[in-house]
Amino acid sequence: MTSGRDIWRIPAGHRPHLDRIDTRSEKGAPGDKQATRALLEGQVADLAELQNRLWAEHERSLLLVLQAMDAGGKDGTVRKVFSGVNPQGVKVTSFKQPSAEELRHDFLWRVHGQVPGHGEIGVFNRSHYEDVLIARVDRLVPERVWRKRYGQIREFEELLVESGTTIVKVFLHISEDEQKERFQARLDDPTKRWKFSAADLEVRAKWDQYRHAYDDAIEQTSTTFAPWYVVPADRKWYRDWAVLEILLETLRAMDPKYPDEEPGLDDIVIR
Repeated sequence: MTSGRDIWRIPAGHRPHLDRIDTRSEKGAPGDKQATRALLEGQVADLAELQNRLWAEHERSLLLVLQAMDAGGKDGTVRKVFSGVNPQGVKVTSFKQPSAEELRHDFLWRVHGQVPGHGEIGVFNRSHYEDVLIARVDRLVPERVWRKRYGQIREFEELLVESGTTIVKVFLHISEDEQKERFQARLDDPTKRWKFSAADLEVRAKWDQYRHAYDDAIEQTSTTFAPWYVVPADRKWYRDWAVLEILLETLRAMDPKYPDEEPGLDDIVIR
């Protein structure tokens, strides 16, 4: 049986060709929208159990890197996927524009400090990959600089893996038309207008440049030890199910264990 990770994984050194991937695909789904959503509650419960074991073991960690075009669903994915877990063991970091202090250091300095500790699941909502995406498209650094960063990212992620952190990188892949609909929905809903900025339209105008930058970044940094997964994300129910499947398969492969109990506990009676 083909696993979810096999469906969405980009093999090391392969170019994803994002323009050829159907963003409305339902490949691998256990059923239609209603049937798949009915399974999400069970998936969330399974994730909570595996997270509890990881936290109790306290020897390894898991890092989920989420990237997407604007309105790609990163926030919604985090809310749904981690809705049932113990907040004590999950650390979510949203990387914004670098601060003056962060700019005084190398581009990975601010990222390294947010890597999950033993027992934790870390989530990067945007990440160090912005430094080979926006830095490239907006020409914030010379080409020789951002090209060199691919190798630096590979070495950084290999260090994390060797230190006990399993890395899962997911690109939530939406279409240009889907982004248009989601932007318009934000403008039409007074409770969501705060999410929209006129600057979003400037970025949207560079859609092809960003897609090409993502193609290059994924090709250069999907490795056997830190693979990229491209998840079709126009359909939110499919997106949520797919990301949960990837995390569940990854944690099951890690197989965290509850620690051995202290000897003699069977003889203790609480009075």
